[in-house]
Amino acid sequence: MTEHFLYQLAVPGVGQLVPYSPGKPITELQRELDLEQIIKLASNENPLGPGAKAIAAIEAAKSDLARYPDGSGFSLKQVLSGRHDIFSDQIVLGNGSNEILELLARTFLTSDSEVIFSQHAFAVYPLVTQAAGAKGISIPANNYGHDLDGMLKAMTANTRMVFIANPNNPTGTYLTHDEVETFLSSLPRHVICVLDEAYYEYINERDRFNSRLWLEMYPNLIITRTFSKAYGLAGLRIGYGLSSVEMIDLLNRVRQPFNNNSLALAAAQAALDDNEYLHKTLELNRQGMTQLTKAFSDLNLPWIPSSANFVSVDLQQPALPVYEALLRKGVIVRPVANYGMPNHLRISIGTMEENQFFIDALSEVLKDV
Repeated sequence: MTEHFLYQLAVPGVGQLVPYSPGKPITELQRELDLEQIIKLASNENPLGPGAKAIAAIEAAKSDLARYPDGSGFSLKQVLSGRHDIFSDQIVLGNGSNEILELLARTFLTSDSEVIFSQHAFAVYPLVTQAAGAKGISIPANNYGHDLDGMLKAMTANTRMVFIANPNNPTGTYLTHDEVETFLSSLPRHVICVLDEAYYEYINERDRFNSRLWLEMYPNLIITRTFSKAYGLAGLRIGYGLSSVEMIDLLNRVRQPFNNNSLALAAAQAALDDNEYLHKTLELNRQGMTQLTKAFSDLNLPWIPSSANFVSVDLQQPALPVYEALLRKGVIVRPVANYGMPNHLRISIGTMEENQFFIDALSEVLKDV
C-alpha cells in the first residue's frame, strides 16, 4: 500500500511516532464487558479525588467561565513563589507538566540536537524528542533506575537536553540528593537538565530534598511538578516548572496564551493550602503500598521498591495475558511492555478496598495462567 501523501508532508519523525497510550478508561471496559464493578489502578491518580478546598474553589470559579482565564496565572504563581521562595518570573505554568516538556522541546531542540533519557523512563521523553526531529539516546537502566554516570558519558557537543525522572515512572526508583547534585555539577552548560518531579510529594519525608536550591547554581536546570498526582487534579491538567528567569522567559515565548483554564488555576491554588488533604493522601498511599507489597510477597512475586504512588510487580511470565484476565474481572492496571518490561504490571495505589479487590483478582488469575 502506497503511503498517503500527507505522511510525506509531515515533519520528519512525526510519521514514525507511536502515540502515547493512556490507561484503558473505565467507560470503555464497561462497554466491552458490561461489568457492574470496575476499579482502575492504571494511571497513578489519587483515589481520594480532589480535596474539599479544591472543589470549593472550582464551585466559586464556575460563575466566571464566560471570561478568559488569567493568561499569566498571577495568583497561583504568587502562592508558588512564596512556597518555593522564588521569584514569580521563575515559574511557568503548563497544561499538566507534560505541556512543559513539550515547550522545552519546541524551545531548545532541532534536528541537530541529541536528547538523553533512561531506559524504562517516562514514555513522553522520546515522544517530544522525536516530534521535534531530534535524536533520542536511551541509556541502559541501572537496576531499573537512572545510570547517571552512563548518561554523562553519552553526552556530546550535540547533546541539548537530558531528562531525569525522580521518582521515575514506571519503576518508582529514586535518586538521592548527593547523586543528583554530583550529576548536575558535572553537566555541561549547553545541556538543559529537566528534573521531572511529578511524584515528588510521595517521596518519604526523610529522603525528600529541596531541589529548588540548585536553581541558583544551575541556570540550565528546570524542575517540573504537577497537580495531577498527590493533589488529585488530573482531570484539570495543570502543572508548573521552576527555573532561571531566562529559561522561563524563553518558554513563555512559545507557550500558548490561556493554556490553563480558570477552574484549574483556582483548584490548584486552593489545593496548595489543603495540608489535611495532602496528609490523608500520603497516609493512604503508605498503607496501600504496604498492603500491595505484602500481597506480592505472599504470592512470591518480586517488585521494584517504589517512592511514588504506584508499584511495578514482576509476574515472572509475560504480563499481557494476566492484564487481559484482570480486565475480565473488572480490574484495570497498566502493562509496561512498551517500557521494555514485558513481565511487569504497574499498579497504582488505590483505596484499601480497591487494592484488596485487585489482590483477590490477581490471586485467582495466577492460578489459571
